[in-house]
Amino acid sequence: MKLTNQTILITGGGSGIGLEAAKQFLAQGSKVIITGRNQAKLDAATKLYPSITAINSDVANMADAQALLQQVSALGGIDILYNNAGVVGKPLSLFTSSDLHYTKASSEMNINYLAIVNLNNLFMEMLKSRKEAAIINTTSILGYQPINLAPTYSASKVAVRFYTQALRAHLKLAGSNIKVFELAPPAVATDMADGLNAKLITTEQLVKGLINGLKKDTLEIRVGDTKAIYYLSRFIPALANRLINSPANNRSLPTV
Repeated sequence: MKLTNQTILITGGGSGIGLEAAKQFLAQGSKVIITGRNQAKLDAATKLYPSITAINSDVANMADAQALLQQVSALGGIDILYNNAGVVGKPLSLFTSSDLHYTKASSEMNINYLAIVNLNNLFMEMLKSRKEAAIINTTSILGYQPINLAPTYSASKVAVRFYTQALRAHLKLAGSNIKVFELAPPAVATDMADGLNAKLITTEQLVKGLINGLKKDTLEIRVGDTKAIYYLSRFIPALANRLINSPANNRSLPTV
């Protein structure tokens, strides 16, 4: 897929992976629109990269998502929708009755999965009208092997992975030209990985892997350790589980 002169919308683009993606897509000759909930981060991003267009929006909020579509349409539309926004909640003991469990799980599923489904549906007609268009859905290494520390987060990424496969097949049967990519990162050095005692890759490494995969039309882009866990989860699942759920990785897991 070509990236030059393409317009891309990056959710969660104010920091971390999203901001690095904005930087690298600009270098490829793309026009970049970012969105996020934190206005200060968006302002800092546009100060760093003045050619970026930033829109304050909560992708998990229906009214915000619909307003985002209208604003992007007014800007001329997009060719690529990159669903990058995601959250992971503070670890909670699964054996303690608390409304916090439901609140945490709802937030993770709404932002990590349901918001992606909604945003894809809202932007589908726009993407269909483009000569070459793509959707990029972010899953995770934990979509292949869950970590005990974050069960709902892991489940949300499995949901995105299966949804992405089904969406890709559906669009192909419908004769659509929209390419549907899955980006499956390993642990990445961002705020979300704070406290995780695992080998981390940089945001730069991850986005380089993404862009390389897009250029080669690799629909399932697995970066770093995700490649190994993908195969181990299929052929030696017990080993994949031990690697993901090592004592060091679960040291923050609450006790009963």
